[in-house]
Formats: sequence, C-alpha cells, structure tokens
Amino acid sequence: MTIHFLKRLLLFLGLITLTLSANAATKTGSFTAGNKTFLLNGKPFTVKAAEIHYPRIPRAYWEHRIKMCKALGMNTICIYIFWNIHEPEEGHFNFTGQNDVAAFCRLAQKNGLYVIVRPGPYVCAEWEMGGLPWWLLKKKDIQLRTRDPYFMQRVDIFEKKVAEQLAPLTIQHGGPIIMVQVENEYGSYGEDKPYVSAIRDDLRKYWGKDLTLFQCDWASNFTKNGLDDLLWTMNFGTGADIDAQFKRLGELRPNSPKMCSEFWSGWFDKWGARHETRPAKAMVDGIDEMLSKGISFSLYMTHGGTSFGHWAGANSPGFAPDVTSYDYDAPINEYGQPTPKYWELRSTLQKYTDKKLPDVPKSPAPIINFNKIQLNEFAPLLCGTDSTAKGCYTFEDMNMGWGSMAYEVTLPATGKLSVLTMDAHDYAQLFIDGKFVGKTDRVKNERSIVLPALSKPTKALIVVEGMGRINFGRAIKDYKGILGDVTLTVDDSISELTYKLKDFTSTTIPDTYEQALHALTHKGANAQTLTGQNNNGIGYYRGYFMISKPGDTFINMEAFGKGLVYVNGNALGRYWHVGPQQTLYMPGCWLKKGRNEIIVLDIIGPYSKPEVFGQNKPELDKLNLEKSRLHNNPGDKLDLNSATPAAQGSLKAGNGWQTIKFAAPAKGRLLTIVAESTQKGDDKVAVAEIYAIGADGKRLSREAWTVKYADSEDILSGNNTADKAYDLQESTFWQTAKGAALPHRITIDLGANETVTGIEILPRAEQDVPGAIKGYKVYVTANLQ
Repeated sequence: MTIHFLKRLLLFLGLITLTLSANAATKTGSFTAGNKTFLLNGKPFTVKAAEIHYPRIPRAYWEHRIKMCKALGMNTICIYIFWNIHEPEEGHFNFTGQNDVAAFCRLAQKNGLYVIVRPGPYVCAEWEMGGLPWWLLKKKDIQLRTRDPYFMQRVDIFEKKVAEQLAPLTIQHGGPIIMVQVENEYGSYGEDKPYVSAIRDDLRKYWGKDLTLFQCDWASNFTKNGLDDLLWTMNFGTGADIDAQFKRLGELRPNSPKMCSEFWSGWFDKWGARHETRPAKAMVDGIDEMLSKGISFSLYMTHGGTSFGHWAGANSPGFAPDVTSYDYDAPINEYGQPTPKYWELRSTLQKYTDKKLPDVPKSPAPIINFNKIQLNEFAPLLCGTDSTAKGCYTFEDMNMGWGSMAYEVTLPATGKLSVLTMDAHDYAQLFIDGKFVGKTDRVKNERSIVLPALSKPTKALIVVEGMGRINFGRAIKDYKGILGDVTLTVDDSISELTYKLKDFTSTTIPDTYEQALHALTHKGANAQTLTGQNNNGIGYYRGYFMISKPGDTFINMEAFGKGLVYVNGNALGRYWHVGPQQTLYMPGCWLKKGRNEIIVLDIIGPYSKPEVFGQNKPELDKLNLEKSRLHNNPGDKLDLNSATPAAQGSLKAGNGWQTIKFAAPAKGRLLTIVAESTQKGDDKVAVAEIYAIGADGKRLSREAWTVKYADSEDILSGNNTADKAYDLQESTFWQTAKGAALPHRITIDLGANETVTGIEILPRAEQDVPGAIKGYKVYVTANLQ
C-alpha cells in the first residue's frame, strides 16, 4: 500500500467524518409538553436542570462548571440573559468575550447538556436592577415592566438581538435550547396580562412558533398573569410541601407536566446579615421526591459564582444590598469546588439514570496564598472626579451608572447645632472644611446628620456612594445620588428655621478601572484630602503582589473600610467591613506569573494599615456590626394593656395565605401581631409574609415598613429576623428563638398613619408548617413611644 494511497484514504475518511458531523449538528429535534410529561424528540423526558450564570463565572472556567453540572447528574443548563451587560449603553450591544452567551450554550451542547434560556427582560437574580439597564432611568417618566412605549421599544430591540445570537441554537435547528421563559416571576411585581402577552409575542416573533415557551411564578400568584398558551412552572425552595405547591396547577391543568423552575438550594447574602445556609438533606429530599413523582426541576443555584464589579443588586422593601459573593450555599461553591451538598445530591441523581455518572472534573486552578502586602501608593478620592455640572443631580442625570458623586454646597451661618436632612442613595458622608462630620446609610434608613454650630457661611462636601440598584419588587426604579431637596433645620427652642440648600455643584466619580488609573497618575489635580474614620485617607490605593504560579485565591479586605477592588484591571467587586463577606474571590485565570497589580478604592478609609493578603479559603460569615441586629429594645415594646385589638381569634391549620378581616377599620402607624398559641402547641412562632389591607381593600405598600419591636428573633440557626416577615420572599421568614416563651409579638412601623381593614398572613411553606400561629390578636395604634 503506497503512501499516496494512504493519504487519499485518510482524506476520504476525513470527508466522511466531517459530513457526518455536519449532519449531526444540523439534525432537527423537538421539545414539547405531552400528557403529564415533557417530550424530547417524542419520548418522555424529565428535566434535571442546573442554574448557572455565565457573567458570574470567568469565561476560562465556563466549561469546567458545565462539566461539574454534568457529573452531578444534570441533563440541562438553565441561564438568565442579563440585558444590562449586553447593552451597557443605549444602542451599543456586546455579545463578545465574557458576554458570548452563544459560545456558552455551544459548550453546554458539546458536553451533552440541553439549555433553558430566560431572557427577561427582567431577571431579578440579585443582580443590579434585576438585569434592566440603568440608562432606562434617564427617561424620568419611564414605567418599568409595563407597556410603557419607550420601555417596550427598547425591550423589542434587546430581544431581537438576543434571538439573533441564540435562536439558531434551538433544538428545532439542531441546537441545545429546549425552552425559553417569558418575563420572570411577574406575579410578584403586578398583574398585567397584556404586558406579559406582549413579551410573549416578542419572543414568538424572533424565536419562531415551534419553540416551547413557559412562565414561572409562585404557587400563590401564578394565576394572576398565567397565559393560556404558555406552560406554567412553579418556583419554591428546599423544605417546601411539594404536593401543595403543585395542587392548584393540577386542578387547573391536570395533564400538564410539572416543573419547579427554581428550586432554591440556598439563599443570597446581604451586607450586615449572617451568611445564609440551607440543610443539604432538605434539598436532596425535595429533589428525590420530585423525581420519584416525575416532576422536572431546575436547581437554583447549582453554582452561584460571583457578582463581579458593580453587578450585585439590592433587595426591598427598604434597601438591603447584596454582597459580592453569590455562593448561595449551592452544591458547587463560589470557586467551583464540590461541597458536601454536591456529593449527597450526586448520589441521589445517580439513582435516576441507568448510566454511570461522569467523573467529577478536577479544578482548572489550584488554590494559592500570597503574603501580606502594603498598598503604599495613594491618591485622594477627588483625584478620580470626571464630569461637573451646576446643580444637584442624580447619577443618571450625569450619565453615570455606578460610582460616587461629590456635591459641593455652601451652608448658611447657624450659630448653633442644626440638622441636615436628605434622601441620599445610598451611602453619604458629609465633610465641612475637609473634615468628616457624619454619614447617612440607606440600609439603616438614615436621612439626617447633626451639624456643629456654624459662625459663618461654610463650604461643605457631600460624597454619595451608590450601591446595587434594587432588583426585586416595585422599587426597581432606583435612582442613585441625592434625590429631592436637601434641608438644614435650626431649632432655637422658640421657633424652627429650615433652609433649603441651593447652588450645588455635582461632580461624578465613576467606578471604573480607567478612572482609578487616572486618579493615581494625575493626583496633582483636585488633590483635596478628605479624612474619615480613624483619620485614614479616603481614596485610591495601589500595590503589587508576586505570584510564582497563578491559582485561585481569596483577597482578605479586613483592613479596609468600604469600596471596590481591581486586580490586573479586573473588577473583583465590592467589599464592606460590616461583613459578612470579608474576602473577595480572585480567579487564577485573571492572575499572571510574577507581578500583579491591585487597586483598592476605599470611600470611608482603611481601619488599619492599607494592606491585603491572599488566603486559601473564603471568609463569608464574619460580621462587624455597630449594634445588634435584633429588634428587642425594651423601650420599643408597646404597652397594649389598655389597647383594644382590631381583631382576635384563631387561624386555621395548614399551608397557604389566610386573611384576618377587622370588624371595623383601624387607623394608626403601628401594626402589632401577638401570637398567643401555635398549631403544634409549642412556643416557636414563624411567619413568612404579612400584608396590611387598606381602606380600598388592596394591599398597602410595604416600601416604608420597618420593624419597631420583636420580642424574639432566631439569628443562631439562620437570618430569621422580623424584617423577613415583609421582604417579598415567601421562602424566608421571621422565627422566634429556641426556648423563647409565648406570647410572641412583632410590631411594624408602617411609615405613616394608615387606615387598615385587615391583614394577610402566610406561615412557612414546609409540609408540617412549623411555627404556625393559632391564637392571635392584632392591634393598630398610633403610639410611637
């Protein structure tokens, strides 16, 4: 056999292989809803989906995380599409590099996994503004998540761009995408079927009529916006009563496949609260039960990853910003390693396949340390300024998405103590003659600062840092900077004099690596020194650390106060001394052998020497709080001995919402619920959600609600503080501590005097309804003692 003949034979075989591969790649398929089951290419199929988010994983690690999901026993990857990373500026789209979602989907298919796509336009995900671009807010009268013409125009453009990337990858075209979601949990936002229908029509227009579309919501609200021609799925967490979650769906659509489109494996963390965890057994038992009943699921999250840069959002009511880590207590941890949850779930999922699961892949990077280094190069914060305008403007007015704003204003002579009041989003510091005077923190609902006596008109500087925009609920229209008037009030015991401050100058300080470099290399300009906590500098710090072999590490930020970190130009995310997160995940793929640059922007100043080090494990559960998170100050406990209850009686046993109607409307600012007994006869009380009903029979807004008093809160076994009773999340709850005796009470400040005609109350969602209240009294009072 000649060499020439062998070459021709190999060429021929190669052409056959290429032809077969091309045919396989273009082979069409189908995914539909059959009789109580999904049908993949006409055969019954149970979806076992792993939710992971491509922006929260460095691209170099995408395939490893996908392989981890495959080895866990999953057959599908579920992803959100984050509008704001793909259209950072209006009309400028980016689907390249870290944003190449089509490449991510092809990697899933390469590894034998299908894909579910959730393109919003709103996604929540504890992500900045729920995935909506901040620049939408430049149009002041915009109505988000409605049929507002401008909003819908931009949504249409976005969905078209997404479809251009992903529609060729549907199963009908031989790709991995089997389902696409319409909007996201809209029942928790409002009731507007025409809007949801418009989103559906947009997706049909760009994805084609054959693709299966679905919508997800909670069992308590999915009928509000459920469209007849869409598949309905439920979202709920570990420990939930699964039969109860699907009961109403089974009544309305007895032959529909059942799917939990978000089965919450853990929970997200907020600054100033403990790291959230959920028991592995509850997660595994829930998935085992669903699979034994033929119920499909998507595990949210299977791997959470990291909200790098400024992408972490904030929750509402109130303002509760999310930490940078999105570890989520998931089976695959933040840095891609299997946890005990992973191994337990893998053993369970192995039962539901005839094939041996693939070996768990090795991590693509080792875990390393690096020694403590000092960041000796410094530039004051005002070296990072950019645009300036006369007037008091928001970030959005100044065309800035993220960062800080410096507001200059002249204060009048007061001659005595005064109070400055403002609505600053989110963390504001006041400096008079360059010296720190006080701060307001939106997390704590602070709005005022006491000023010293001013003998003459005095220049003041207000620096406002914006944190993540609210990502859930009606408050997602979340402007940053100073909103509305800034006033100065002087009380001389005879009369009260209030000044409305005028003649502001607003200057932007963007959160970008480029701006940080500019500050450090041009520190001669605007080099005004601000002094803050412990008289340490507020501004930019730079240093370098040496690495002999790149690997994943965790940069300890405990010496610093509050700000953002860049390494080799990559934005790692926010840090805050209050915790619980004290380290930032540094992916090894962003490091290099030899010298690596680190820049720290600290907007309140370090607590000690400006130094950092790399450790071999994260610190996600260390709090440094000024005061207790409990709401049990004895001075806030109302004297109800002479008060008349607006309602009293007994609640029914079991899951689900219950309504308590008052015999007559009650007017007041404080709503108190007293639990006198429980359904189980023990002392433990738990409440998942509370609503107050107004005079018009509708639920009152909870945006202004705060906890006035709670006699007991369980913060040892979880973040079961009283504010969880109105946090818009049915899977979180206020729960009393072990051993605390009945009766238990919670008092909520409604934010203003309201007319209340009743309340709605939801117990925990678990099968045995732990902590369910039986005997109760409800009070509405005006007493603010």
